[in-house]
Amino acid sequence: MSDHKVLIAGGGIGGLSLALTLHQIGVDCVVFESVRNLRPLGVGINLQPNAVRELFDLGFTADDLDTFGVPAQEWALVGLNGQEIYAEPRGTHAGYNWPQYAVHRGAFHMALYHRFVQRAGQDAVRLGTRATGYEINPDGTVSIQLQTQDGPARETGTLLIGADGIHSAIRAQMHPDQPPIHWGGAVMWRGTTLAKPVRTGSSFVGLGTHKHRMVIYPISHPDPETGLTLVNWIAEVTYDDPAARETTGWFRQVDTSDFAHHFDGWDYDWLDVPALIAGADITYENPMIDRDPIGTWVDGPVGLIGDAAHAMYPTGSNGASQAIIDARILGAKLLEHGVGAAALNAFDAALREPVSELILRNRGAGPFGLLNMVNDRCGGTFDDIDAVIPAAERAEFMARYKAAAGFARDALNDAPPTIAPGARLGG
Repeated sequence: MSDHKVLIAGGGIGGLSLALTLHQIGVDCVVFESVRNLRPLGVGINLQPNAVRELFDLGFTADDLDTFGVPAQEWALVGLNGQEIYAEPRGTHAGYNWPQYAVHRGAFHMALYHRFVQRAGQDAVRLGTRATGYEINPDGTVSIQLQTQDGPARETGTLLIGADGIHSAIRAQMHPDQPPIHWGGAVMWRGTTLAKPVRTGSSFVGLGTHKHRMVIYPISHPDPETGLTLVNWIAEVTYDDPAARETTGWFRQVDTSDFAHHFDGWDYDWLDVPALIAGADITYENPMIDRDPIGTWVDGPVGLIGDAAHAMYPTGSNGASQAIIDARILGAKLLEHGVGAAALNAFDAALREPVSELILRNRGAGPFGLLNMVNDRCGGTFDDIDAVIPAAERAEFMARYKAAAGFARDALNDAPPTIAPGARLGG
């Protein structure tokens, strides 16, 4: 390992992906995580092919990913009458060199954690240690201010990376006048249900309209005896007047009776939405929130990645994927520029502007914008989708989004590895 030490505030997907990357390239690091006991929390997320490529380069295999997820075969949008608006293959089924995976977020998070601890040692992750701020020292180093169960503490390193999420204390100090968390009025209810998978058996389905929809996809392989799979679902309703509800930040367990009535009658010959909702053991309610883009992710030897840098609506299924990409590109910049502010500035120059555009694009419904278009043109129901939105227009809409999100197929397949095999700092 190098003589440099990188301090990472936050042991989520972005922070642990960065920690694994730094270990891979020979840079010492330590992760500070506020949670005392990590557990596999959360439900389903998608890992796009650009992120899966990076996980493979970190040593994960398809067999590893299969233990907590399933390769996606299809992405589909369906109208209110249950008829298809748009569908396309995904991952290797679409000609990518890497699969797209739908995974259980908590199980994936724990896999990152265990792999890093196995490689770097238990002392490389400090649990129960919350970052509260930082101080840039006269010699150019940075000290992280911490709150532990034994009281305040601090540690000094060459760089500090804030990967501490949407409520980041590092970002708050870097941008003390930042606007509050942005909520546009959408509420999400999340759950998982053992059910028969629909369409291809591994399809991501968006059903309804932008303001009133279900998102459904499996996150486990079918049971060989029952054929049932763990189906992740998200029920969403957007309120016209956001002030009619609490503002932002809640996350709570609720009963399905609190929201299931919004989806009465969503019963088709291939899918029974009310039964899917009713079959969940536990459901959670939380707002769809993000933060406004900021002018820089860097303050000298301090940088931001993941949700601390660019919390975005989950409409494009790329929040976790972007956090992984952040970690890998930052690693590449450290190899190129050394462990210092120049690498952080190069990282900021490479990603901040396009990712900031993606934040705003996702506010406009991201790829679900096609549902908006159908709703605007025909009220959401139709007999012939081609008469509403021609096929070429639908394909062009999706191509623009994939290019903006960084996983256009040919560009990704032709791109060299973000970090060359065997690359390490100093040769």
